[in-house]
Order: sequence, then structure tokens, then C-alpha cells
Amino acid sequence: MMIDAQSLSGLISSTESVYQSHIKATNGFSVGDTKSTFTGVFQNALNTLQKLDDDASEKVTGLLSGEGTDIHTAMIATQKASLAFETALAVRNKAVGAYQQIMGMQF
Repeated sequence: MMIDAQSLSGLISSTESVYQSHIKATNGFSVGDTKSTFTGVFQNALNTLQKLDDDASEKVTGLLSGEGTDIHTAMIATQKASLAFETALAVRNKAVGAYQQIMGMQF
């Protein structure tokens, strides 16, 4: 249940450069803080997703090994990780769609 962070980061970077080029071409200036904010939000989301996945794996391992983790805690952790993964996948799909739409624009 892992998202390839490197390919998502590459998609974000290429989308940012197309966006910056479009802004510069249409307005004659570039937006300074867009890159750090845009990238920072997605990196933070990926880090949170990774932490939730690690926590779910730890809870399930604790449940299976009999280390005192109850089934409710393990199920809640796996559901949180699953929901975070589905959300990240939906965001990725939207980002890919936006990238394809931007690439299809004629300047």
C-alpha cells in the first residue's frame, strides 16, 4: 500500500514548471512562493501517508504476534492508512488529469 513518491514528486515538478512558464508567458512575471508552497504541501501529505502506513503495519504486526495490540486499534489504524492512500490516489489522478489538460493547451 505504497505510492511511488519519486514519480509523484516528478509529476509535481513538471507541473510546476509548466505552470510557471504559462504564468510568465501570459503575465510577464513569475510567482515566487508557489513552488515551495505547492511542493511542501504534497511532501507533507506523502510523509503523513507514510507514517499512517507504518503505524498500521506496526499495529497489525503487534496484533499477530500477540504483543498486546487489540483488534480494534489495528483495524482503526489500517482503515486510516487505507483512507489516506485512497485520498492520495485521487489527488494523484487529479494532478495527472490537470497536467494532461495543461499539456493539451495551445499558447
